[in-house]
Amino acid sequence: MARRKRGEDEHENHERWLVSYADFITLLFAFFVVMYAVSQVNEGKYRVLSDTLSSAFRTVPGSTSGAQVAINPNAPMPMAIPFRRPTPNLKTDQGQVVKKEQMRNMAKEINDALAPLVKEGQVRVTESATGITVDINASVLFAPGDARLGPAAIQALDAVARILAPTDFPITVEGHTDNTPIATAQFPSNWELSGVRASSVVRLFIDNGVDPRRMTATGYADQRPIDDNASPEGRARNRRVAITIESKTPDFGVEVKLP
Repeated sequence: MARRKRGEDEHENHERWLVSYADFITLLFAFFVVMYAVSQVNEGKYRVLSDTLSSAFRTVPGSTSGAQVAINPNAPMPMAIPFRRPTPNLKTDQGQVVKKEQMRNMAKEINDALAPLVKEGQVRVTESATGITVDINASVLFAPGDARLGPAAIQALDAVARILAPTDFPITVEGHTDNTPIATAQFPSNWELSGVRASSVVRLFIDNGVDPRRMTATGYADQRPIDDNASPEGRARNRRVAITIESKTPDFGVEVKLP
């Protein structure tokens, strides 16, 4: 009997591996539980974090005006607008080129028509970005203290008018005097003299086919000198008529017809 009991105690257990297998299964289950827990977003904690960030960024640090910036964590990101190069207006560009060419040709024609006076220094034709300016010495156009055009002046201005008539650019005629006072029944001051001289040139242009709606007559008296009135030469230069042909498109306004 004693020998059989000892044999039973020494019997080897072949199912011990089940313990290790059970431990492995338990650890594997725990691993998947942890992975599942990590993959799930805790909405409550996310909301708390969002509110905390919103309150932290609501006030701009260092702002003395107290300006606030509201951050909405649920707001969609703004879409980026692609940059597009402006499409060139070929029609407008071509029109500008044509207009510049017309102004250049007109300046040359006026300069050629008044070539003898230009050579003598009595007329100066200048071209700029705003248009053409023709400065004519008053002695070429008028007698001293008078606003009537002489025969030579009419001949010269007729040639200019024939160049301007087919075009549609606005024209401004300015009358200028020196600082020598005038006080006659017809011209109480240089204001009247300069204004009437400008009007005389405008009337001649209109008589030669220039559209009256394009014309403007202005008298500046002695208020815009181009030289010093202290010398006879300077006063002679200041007595002038300036004709400006503007390169802009004319605006005739709205014609109102009365019943």
